[in-house]
Amino acid sequence: MNQFSLEGKIALITGASYGIGFGIAQAYHNAGAKIVFNDISEEAVARGLENYKAAGIPVHGYVCDVTNEEQVQAMVKQIEEEVGIIDILVNNAGIIKRIPMTELSASDWRKVIDIDLTGPFICSKAVLPSMIKKGHGKIINICSMMSELGRETVSAYAAAKGGLKMLTRNICAEYGEYNIQCNGIGPGYIATPQTAPLRETQPDGSKHPFDQFICSRTPAGRWLNPDELGGPAVFLASDASNAVNGHILYVDGGILAYIGKQPK
Repeated sequence: MNQFSLEGKIALITGASYGIGFGIAQAYHNAGAKIVFNDISEEAVARGLENYKAAGIPVHGYVCDVTNEEQVQAMVKQIEEEVGIIDILVNNAGIIKRIPMTELSASDWRKVIDIDLTGPFICSKAVLPSMIKKGHGKIINICSMMSELGRETVSAYAAAKGGLKMLTRNICAEYGEYNIQCNGIGPGYIATPQTAPLRETQPDGSKHPFDQFICSRTPAGRWLNPDELGGPAVFLASDASNAVNGHILYVDGGILAYIGKQPK
């Protein structure tokens, strides 16, 4: 028996039209899972469907705002009717606003908290009843190194991801008795379309200052690729991790273990 197989499992990955969520979906498909994703608009879902089609991955896409409890409950019900009971939930949908705290409006603060923390609460709440009835389930929250560290301009994001770490542990504590495992993945700095501007070569041929900073702080000396999250994500979704619960697995190239290079 292959403990890492996801054959016959149904995985809902929120906000997985592209980027980290899409990379995890590819890994789950390769491990045998049926893939379901959502995004916030018809346009975003349509783009996601094209991306999956190009990758040769059968998929079901739904328009749903993860911060809207009625929409999420309706989506989960529709998935259960059209595809089946959700075995794996990956709370991937999220945003970041890089604004100094003294300039960050309360409305922007609330938007980040709502999507990055309240969204996972709403989605987890929606899938838990069926997981309890089935006697098994996996919830994987996409946390962050900001679940552990602070950094300039990301106060709302760090607060949300720190809260998501504790939500992960609390779901473990509350529902572990039903054979439900809730864990988190804390990605390091991933080379995605969102981070592309931070990796652009400058007009003088030098690296972007943030690119230099990340490479100097990462023992691997580079940005990570989205597909490098696939193995850890499959592990946490599979029977191989049935005894792993309430854990945050940091996939960061070693940043959290490293103080950084000494200036020359």
